[in-house]
Amino acid sequence: MGKLDEKVAVVTGGTSGIGLAAAALLVGEGAHVFVVGRRTGELDAARRNLGPHVTAVQCDVSRLADLDRLFTEITTAKGYIDVLFANAGLAENGALGTITEEHFDRMFDLNVKGTLFTVQKALPLLSEGASVILTGSVVGSKGYPDRSVYSATKAALRSFARTWATDLKDRHIRVNVVSPGSTDTPGLRSLTGMDSHQLNEASRGRIPLGRVGRPEDVARAVLFLASNDSNFVTGIELFVDGGQAQV
Repeated sequence: MGKLDEKVAVVTGGTSGIGLAAAALLVGEGAHVFVVGRRTGELDAARRNLGPHVTAVQCDVSRLADLDRLFTEITTAKGYIDVLFANAGLAENGALGTITEEHFDRMFDLNVKGTLFTVQKALPLLSEGASVILTGSVVGSKGYPDRSVYSATKAALRSFARTWATDLKDRHIRVNVVSPGSTDTPGLRSLTGMDSHQLNEASRGRIPLGRVGRPEDVARAVLFLASNDSNFVTGIELFVDGGQAQV
């Protein structure tokens, strides 16, 4: 018996990194998972690798028409959602004084607007007692240089979780944030220009547990928030950061 037998889950940004690791773990616990991403090649690979209990859907969550098509497909195929992991997002550096309107719009359109409308358009499909999980970040509560716009988008998601937890309490829908620290994903490697070894070495002195995070570390926290193990948990921010932002 899995923790999510007969459950239907949706993972946006599910074709790499944290999203892909979470999708694999949710499938392994018995869920049928809709893996959502923008790139068809990566979607095809995810579908092949994750097996028959996966439906891959091409969707840019910053485009409302794409979201409508996504939820129409889920309605036709399953008719309900038990777990919504709104994970799609983008990180870019932008030092104060060099920030452009395009940078601001790109970050807020995907990270904030995309998350808002992913959850809002999913509402009619969310089952009683469903779990909604947003991907935050340690940068939402830290002041790292060159990350002001990205950090603001993640702080907005933390605020969403607080208010949505109260908005949806009458349906017993739980809304929580999982906030990774430095995690060895394609996105972080691209952002920093470091490979996995370099990321790990750079983490030794600034993360109390002495290593960079792995996607599977965060995926296990997502599973906790998705399952009945957390059935009395809502409105929280669960840091999975090796202590990076805690001490």
